[in-house]
Amino acid sequence: MSQLIHIQPLEPNGGIPSPRPATQGCASSACGKMSDAKDLADDIWEKVKDHPCYSEEAHQYFARMHVAVAPACNIQCNYCNRKYDCANESRPGVVSERLTPEQALRKVIAVANEVSQLSVLGIAGPGDACYDWEKTKETFEQVAKVIPDVKFCLSTNGLALADCIDDIAKMNIDHVTLTINMVDPEIGAKIYPWIFFENKRWTGIEASRILHERQMLALELLKERGILTKVNSVMIPNINDTHLLEVNRVVKEKGAFLYNIMPLISDPAHGTHFGLTRQREPSHQELMALQNQLADGTKLMRHCRQCRADAIGLLGEDRGQAFSMDKIPETLEYNPANRASYREIVAQERGEHLEQKKSAEKKLAELEAKPTILAAVVSKQGGRINQHFGHAQEFQIYEVSPYGVKFISHRKIPLYCAEGNGDDQRLDSIITALEGIQAVLCARIGDCPREKLEKAGIEVNVDYAHDWIESGLSSWYAARFSKENRRIA
Repeated sequence: MSQLIHIQPLEPNGGIPSPRPATQGCASSACGKMSDAKDLADDIWEKVKDHPCYSEEAHQYFARMHVAVAPACNIQCNYCNRKYDCANESRPGVVSERLTPEQALRKVIAVANEVSQLSVLGIAGPGDACYDWEKTKETFEQVAKVIPDVKFCLSTNGLALADCIDDIAKMNIDHVTLTINMVDPEIGAKIYPWIFFENKRWTGIEASRILHERQMLALELLKERGILTKVNSVMIPNINDTHLLEVNRVVKEKGAFLYNIMPLISDPAHGTHFGLTRQREPSHQELMALQNQLADGTKLMRHCRQCRADAIGLLGEDRGQAFSMDKIPETLEYNPANRASYREIVAQERGEHLEQKKSAEKKLAELEAKPTILAAVVSKQGGRINQHFGHAQEFQIYEVSPYGVKFISHRKIPLYCAEGNGDDQRLDSIITALEGIQAVLCARIGDCPREKLEKAGIEVNVDYAHDWIESGLSSWYAARFSKENRRIA
């Protein structure tokens, strides 16, 4: 059956104003907050402000969608095992359905009509978007005709990027993510068993040398064309963990806009080489320590969720199973009304949020020297402390001190309340995930988990339910030390 696609023209930016707040410059090494706007050129700010991966703030409001149209890959990574027809694993390279470009278009229209937060369409495999370029290109071309205001981005290992750089530039793809795990081929040989280049399979150090040279060329070509590049590196203990300091230095020199260190996922059940050989994953503390070593002005992405290649929704959630192809009509029309209305609401919310951040910073700056504290926030996104502890599947970790409130990372946790009941074993895992954290702020929590958390030395607070995160954390921090001062007096 042929599909009916109704094209409705949009005003530039959907008719929604894009305010440029006049604020101070970036106070941390994170990127893409409204407070960064003054430090960024107008064209760069417009590219990042609504992209949930390139903007720490935008990920609270805007959603991404990945379409799995590029299954072929030209390298083998020891941490990767691409799986199809898989709904149970949440990691890169995994999809439930492989799509044709025509199917992808139908799916994008269906999602855009239902998910008002959608701002970005990405192609992240499950193979390599540039190696499977014809399918990637056709998908973007078809979607651009129907939804011209959605941003495009792609993820690649960089080996084939130079071959399609002209198409990428012509198609107005503003964002490209390169996965670069080494700048030393000897280290690369421990990560990549082989690559396929110029109709030949290469192995060992020679394979890694070719990959490295092509990745550096890709960075240079993207910079020349003004395309923002985010570099992803997988942190692999005892293989490239300390080497990533050098990777960061090199990619910065080559013009990378944003750097993201992702922890290795090596569950043996996933069937990867590193999983089967029991290569350990880095701890939360090891990852945070490495990120802190890079906090010297480097723009770091700390809010990455290592998404599936068919992820849909806000970062930290995945609605992909709700949009399987069997649930999407053969004929449908794109209606931009919901997305346009949502952007109007977000523009207002961001203004209020910015004012609350300024107030929080002022409140903290008035405090005398106090220690830095790590606190976990339970949030359904939107920038607020607005979720029940038992419903959370991740913590957002913040550093709080008189210098301000700074987002550090997220930590995935098992769902405590399943079918209305708490699970003690899961609670033990949650407490383990809170290592190094001194407090949890949430909207609600039951007596049992509260008591167990407090017994483990973790403060629990629900006084700031539904407040902006920065406002709630700054008020909690100030109140905490006011109480201590009163006890001392």
